[in-house]
Amino acid sequence: MEKEQLELKHKKKRRTYGAHLTSSKIFLNHIFPEIKDKLYDFIWVDLYAGEGNLILPILKHIPVGQRANFFEKHIFLYDILPEMREKCIKNAINYKIPLEIAQKNIISRNNLESFPKVLKKSALSIYHITNPPYLYLGYIRKHTETQDYLKYFRNKNEGYQDLYQIAMMNDLRNDIEHLVYIIPSNFLFGASVSNKFRKDFLKYYKILKIIIFEIQVFEFTGTNICIGFFERKATPKDEKQSFIGVKVKKNNLVLERKYNLIPRYKYRAGSEFYKFIESYKTVNSLNVNYYLLKKEVQKNKGKNEINVIDANNYKNGEYQKIIIKINDTLKKKIKKNILFARTVDTGTKKGRVGLELIKKQFGVNGIYVSGNTYRTHPIHIFLEPELLIQDQILLKDYTNYILDHFRKKLDSEFLTTYKYSSAKYTRKYLGLTQLRGLIETFPYNLDKLQKNNLISYIRNNQIEKIVKLLQNRKKK
Repeated sequence: MEKEQLELKHKKKRRTYGAHLTSSKIFLNHIFPEIKDKLYDFIWVDLYAGEGNLILPILKHIPVGQRANFFEKHIFLYDILPEMREKCIKNAINYKIPLEIAQKNIISRNNLESFPKVLKKSALSIYHITNPPYLYLGYIRKHTETQDYLKYFRNKNEGYQDLYQIAMMNDLRNDIEHLVYIIPSNFLFGASVSNKFRKDFLKYYKILKIIIFEIQVFEFTGTNICIGFFERKATPKDEKQSFIGVKVKKNNLVLERKYNLIPRYKYRAGSEFYKFIESYKTVNSLNVNYYLLKKEVQKNKGKNEINVIDANNYKNGEYQKIIIKINDTLKKKIKKNILFARTVDTGTKKGRVGLELIKKQFGVNGIYVSGNTYRTHPIHIFLEPELLIQDQILLKDYTNYILDHFRKKLDSEFLTTYKYSSAKYTRKYLGLTQLRGLIETFPYNLDKLQKNNLISYIRNNQIEKIVKLLQNRKKK
């Protein structure tokens, strides 16, 4: 019991400080190969060093007799927590660094508050390698123990959404030329959480390479992370960024592909998907509304009994079924809209994100939200103008086909990795804005021949003909 309480205390502290310690293995396998020929050219700095595992392993490649001198001139480590500084000093001593030199260059300091200007006095350029604190602004606002962090998001940092973004903007404002950051992969794939930050940061920095982990890296969190290698541009400029992305997947599978980040799409990965939904949004496109809310049911009480599942009541592996009593207007609305959005992969091939039939999946007519809305729950979709049942089925097939097409083409990079699991593939999350954009490309007012053609194109995997159909509709 005492052990559990201690672990709970440590977990709370990690969460409060947004700290997740990195192993030296990460550094040696993925970062050191990129810097091994430059060891004497820079001062090696970690402003959020923890135990020092992202810098100290450099010393393994320095002759023992030269380590003290090298450390004194080339290595500077910081952490806000005094106990982390002590651990870092002990680790430095294990690398044969004298105590007094370790104490001099390993410092306890709050570097989110300000940048240590003393580093800029060095004749050598700074090479910053770090795993900064990450803590989402939404979490910070909701928890008493993290309220103090709100001060970092004011004034010049207004609009940023995570502590790691504050850390990187501090480096930008202090003209640091070379950065290696271990950060959440929402840097690449996030929408509202990262749009402003990417736009501001990538105007000044070029991405040299990113390593994306689709496996769990940290012991105590499932945060999806990547390692970004950045170099400051000679001249700030909004421009397309192309680089090699390396994905580390399950079973030691490594996949390399070229990434293109485009300013028009806020430098978000998966630009081909966003270009598609922007290019083929139909004239008078479908209007999409999400959720059957409690307040709507209460406003439309009546004698009609409708079977629904309660999205807020999940027990024994299934959503609980209930009966709601509503008037004719809401009954018609529910019965006329037969689709729901699955925004999170279940882990099976048949359970991927997309649109599905409510009746087929749950055996009811609607998905009711009795409490708070959650984007990861099944979500009832309501469409305007009203579609025939067969047209909604075609919309489902069309949406799921386009999603699968881009999952294959882009290795799902337009989606966000959800959680690590035992599934054979990496589970993904589909944003509601993404889904709305895709539905808006659906040409719902086709004639009978065009509908039959679209059905045939989907069945026969003829994406070129689907695009041609959409292009023709756009011209009209």
